[in-house]
Amino acid sequence: MKSSRLRRRLLGTAAVAVLAGAGVLVGAPAAVAKANLLAIDKVTLHEPGLQVKVTYSCDTGIDHQLVANAIKLNQTGSDPSIAAATLKKNKLVCDYTNHTAQMTLRPAVASHFAKGDKVKVTIFYFDDDGFSYAHEEKVSVL
Repeated sequence: MKSSRLRRRLLGTAAVAVLAGAGVLVGAPAAVAKANLLAIDKVTLHEPGLQVKVTYSCDTGIDHQLVANAIKLNQTGSDPSIAAATLKKNKLVCDYTNHTAQMTLRPAVASHFAKGDKVKVTIFYFDDDGFSYAHEEKVSVL
């Protein structure tokens, strides 16, 4: 008799603890969604380099830049055609919502892009400590 009474008390205590924990979770305020997200919307030829339209969202108070790099695929020769651009942190609007930006990528010396070229574009955030994150890639034909 004593063991079944003890079991019922233990099960009852466990059930109360589970219900109390669930109540705390339900009653807690919703956390603000953190969103350091990136998407490449469009890649176009913009002589002498490229333009990339991106959609981004970032957390408030973050000190980072948005970087875009491009490389021409299927090229011959030893020096690849590359281009790059940076949106400095003072140009980014970081308020957890989506924003769009047009980035103009400048080609490196001796790099050339033309209509019909296949390029791979990579965008990412780069912070003051040298870390990069939220990488997105897209292959496009100009």
